This record gives sequence, structure tokens and C-alpha cells, in this order.
Amino acid sequence: MFLFNCCAVCNVCFLWFFPSSGHLAVRAFTGTYGINYGRLADNIPSPDKVVTLLKAAKIKNVRIYDADPDVLNAFGGTGLELVVGLPNGLVKAMSSEADKALDWVKQNVQAFYPKTHIVGIAVGNEILGGGDLELWEALLGAAKNIHNATKELGLSGVQISTAHSQAVFSNSYPPSNCTFKDGVAQYMKPLLEFFSQIGSPFCLNAYPFLAYMYNPGEIDINYALFQKTQGIYDRKTGLHYDNMLDAQIDAAYVALEDAGFNKMEVIVTETGWASKGDQNEAAATVENARTYNYNLRKRLAKKKGTPLRPKIALKAYIFALFNEYQKSGATSERNFGLFKADGTIAYDIGFSGLKSSSAGSSYLSFKGIQAQTWSWLLTACASTLFVFLVS
Repeated sequence: MFLFNCCAVCNVCFLWFFPSSGHLAVRAFTGTYGINYGRLADNIPSPDKVVTLLKAAKIKNVRIYDADPDVLNAFGGTGLELVVGLPNGLVKAMSSEADKALDWVKQNVQAFYPKTHIVGIAVGNEILGGGDLELWEALLGAAKNIHNATKELGLSGVQISTAHSQAVFSNSYPPSNCTFKDGVAQYMKPLLEFFSQIGSPFCLNAYPFLAYMYNPGEIDINYALFQKTQGIYDRKTGLHYDNMLDAQIDAAYVALEDAGFNKMEVIVTETGWASKGDQNEAAATVENARTYNYNLRKRLAKKKGTPLRPKIALKAYIFALFNEYQKSGATSERNFGLFKADGTIAYDIGFSGLKSSSAGSSYLSFKGIQAQTWSWLLTACASTLFVFLVS
């Protein structure tokens, strides 16, 4: 009797801490904080260790840029909420052939769902405003075909989206002046109409780091880093901005309103700060990266909105989980990680990394959470034993 009761208590506790993904309500984003899990490196921790790392950090919302089966299997049954990516290279094929879209969703989403809690599919990344006009033309068709495939397969709770860079805007300063570029608008508006119909948000990759790097003489770095500063005043709206990220997001809201979509939510799908850069990237330092990401984490924890949309809590995915040495481009591109390739922290913003061990146990600076959990379980089991003995 005691063993049965104790096991029952333990099972309840396990489900409470790590709920089965098959029984969770479908959400595109839980809370306000998420992370981008890029893998352009062959020296980063395995997906199962990444799960351990994410649980230790209590980061539930995760985006990947593909649908790698090793990642999807490792995330199965963990309760972590995952957005998978349809790479840009597949967008044209998915747009022209609905059958290919159906096959892709079968193989990369349905095959792992619901054990792996896939909450969204990102169709391409930063396509509009980029250099491939054929991709611009294909994006809407691909999004529709992927969406129709999820409906046909009974995956209607999986949200379809695509992320945009600042290149889609003609002018974002001050925020009240922002509109979509003329060349982009003819592709953007039909896409927004479709996303409005299916309840998808506007996904924005917003980098105060890049804005500052482009114009360090005119932008106060404290404004970019959420530090104390005079900020800016938008005369048209009468709103004051004490940090650049809020201004970038409200600029997107203004562009959406100008296009006729004032009720669409903006979610930040990428934001971060590089901890190392080339000689001409002086702002890419460990201290600035720590300051930005620490202050951003505090900002998101407040669950507040922006000056223009104060009632809509800001949600953001941080870029990125790891430094990725195989990325091309400037040195900064390879150094956005909150964690180094070995799983240790790149700098301290309150997270704990994987720790190396000569015994080969690879894990955890999770001790406080583990200790509290086991203490609770032991207390519950002891209480059950006492009741059994006295009855």
C-alpha cells in the first residue's frame, strides 16, 4: 500500500513539474521569454543536454531554424514549446506544390506531435526585404500551403508565421513615422491579410545592437542597452521611449496600423547583443552583451507592454542559445550566444550552464531546483508512510 501511494505521489509530482505535451493547451508562446536554438556549430552540446540546460534555465519557448529529427526527438515529452522552421531554400517548392507541403508537415511535424510540443512553424526567415524577389513572390503561397497541410492533418493548433527584419520598413524613426517600404508593401499586405485571418502575429527580428553599430555617432549606447538615458520623445504620439527596443516594436505597430492591421500583435522573434566582434565592431563586448541581455530579461519579466501598446505584454525570443563558430560573416555573427559551445555561460545574467565533470556526468547547475523538488517528494512520501503506519 505504501509503495503504491508513494509512487502515485511521485507520478503526480512528475506531471506537475514536467507535464506531458499531449495534454497541454496549445499556445504559441507561454510567458514572455524565449530562446533561439541555432546549431551552426559541431562543438555544442547534444540536443538531450540542451533540454537539460533549458529546463535548468526555466526557458520554455524555443525556436529552431529547421526540423531536425534529433532535436525533435530529444524535446519529446519535455513540455518545452517548440517552433520549427521551414528553411528559405524550401519555400519556393512549398509554394508551388501543395503535396510537397503536406509531405513536409507529415514528416517534420505530425511524426513527432503531440509528444514533442510543436506550437508553430516559421515559414522562411527575413524573406521580404531580402535579395531574392522570387522568394518574396513564393512566401504567401508557401504559408498558405503549410497552413492547409496542418489543417488537413488535424494540427490546427500549430501556428504559422514568418519573421521579418527591419529591412521591410521605410523609416522607423521616430516610431510614429514608420511605414512599410513601397516595394515590400505589395507583398506584405496580402501576407498580413492571411495571417490576420488565421490569428498569427507579426514576427519581428529587432536588434538595437545593429542599429547602434550603423550609427554610433547619433545613438546613445545607453538607450540601446536599457540603461538610464534621456531617451527620445515622439512628438506626433506624445510618447517617451527610454529604450530602443520598445521604439523598434512600436514602429512596427505603426506600420501595421498604416497598412490596416492595427489589432495584430508584434512578437520579437530575434533580439540579442554580440559579446565579441571585429575591430570595427567596438560595441560587441562581453560587458555590453551582459548588460543588454540582463536588462532585457528584467524588462520581459515585468510582463508589460510598449508605450504604444501598454496592455500587450512584450514577448521575445533571445538570439541565441550558443555561440556558433560555423556562421559566416563578421565575428559578431558567431558570438551572440548566452552560452559558450561547451555549455558554460558566456556571461552572467542569472542562468546556470552545464558543468564539466571528470566523472562524465555532464550536468547540472540545477541543484537548487533539484533539491527543492526531491525535498518535496520525500516529504510527501514520508507523510504518506506516516498515515499508513498510524491507520
